[in-house]
Amino acid sequence: MKIKRGLLLVVLLISSYSVYSQGQNISSFKPDINKTDIKTVLKAVADWQVRTPLTHAPGEWTNAALYSGMVEWAGIAGNDSYYEWLKEISGKLNWTYNINENPLRKYHADDYCVGQAYIELFRKYKDKNMIKPMRAYFDQIMKYPSKGELLFVKTKEYSSQQRWSWCDALFMAPTVWAKMANVTGKKKYLDFLYQEYKFTTDYLYDKDEHLYFRDSNYFTKKEANGAKVFWGRGNGWVFAGLPIIIRELPAKYEHKDYFVTIFKEMAVKLLSLQSEDGFWHASLLDPESYPNPEMSATTFFVFGLAWGVNNGYLDKETYLPAIVKGWKSMVTSVWPDGKVGFIQPIGADPKAVTKEMTEVYGVGGFLMAGTEITRLIDKGIL
Repeated sequence: MKIKRGLLLVVLLISSYSVYSQGQNISSFKPDINKTDIKTVLKAVADWQVRTPLTHAPGEWTNAALYSGMVEWAGIAGNDSYYEWLKEISGKLNWTYNINENPLRKYHADDYCVGQAYIELFRKYKDKNMIKPMRAYFDQIMKYPSKGELLFVKTKEYSSQQRWSWCDALFMAPTVWAKMANVTGKKKYLDFLYQEYKFTTDYLYDKDEHLYFRDSNYFTKKEANGAKVFWGRGNGWVFAGLPIIIRELPAKYEHKDYFVTIFKEMAVKLLSLQSEDGFWHASLLDPESYPNPEMSATTFFVFGLAWGVNNGYLDKETYLPAIVKGWKSMVTSVWPDGKVGFIQPIGADPKAVTKEMTEVYGVGGFLMAGTEITRLIDKGIL
């Protein structure tokens, strides 16, 4: 009798899990690992976003993260329509940063993340006017650098966000500095990048957990299960930013190993935190409190892992299964019309996510990850 009851409990648990999993799958796209199916999903996602009016100012960090993914997709799309979409938006912005009248924001990382797209468009169209305003802005920052601390506070007279005092900034800012250094050949931009990145990492990186606190407000906070608060997307920003930085560095750059070491440490940790279904949660150390998929974190993690394998920094036997599971999880989040769901709204810490939620930065991450996976296929790794 006890055995029958035990079997019945197992059946019920499996059934409940099956219903839960099916409830999360809102997609009609194939999750198969081949270029045709992957590009079909990527095109649907990109096209949905192109025809959906932007709800944030064009130069804001939200859209800047989208453009980073869109330019990756544009490179494999087979036509220049996505480049032209990006070029039109950038031209209307006059190729400058997201100007904010608040003097406390004059060095704000979010306001110049859009420079990533400008530099990629410069690489395609060879028009120096596309990077001229951003380069002048960077030279001004270096001439009059902020000397503030990283304690995350904002008052009428002071803001710590003039430096990279929150982990999201490690995607927004140093990626642009690395690209600028590459296209100009000026090492001074790398020197500034390394100085500021290390300053932030020494402050926010937990060397035991190999994860980043979002900012100083989270040093002592705990999740419901007593774990430290490590936000999924916050760490996604860092992990996705590292490949962009590393690939721009000269082969013999003296601090390259610094970035590679952090990337590898985070990869090991993130691999251990992936769910059986292939996604990551809004809270990395308390998944039970946030059981749904969180796709902005997931897409950034999959992109980083795929890039790491593609470029020989991560072992393919160890990480390919996680990449494949991650991609399949991502595809289940795509609505039939190409909308990507399960993306946590703008915030600073873990929050509940539903399948209806979407945001442009998650779309950018999706395009980055899918494009990188096609490169794995091109190289015969997948």
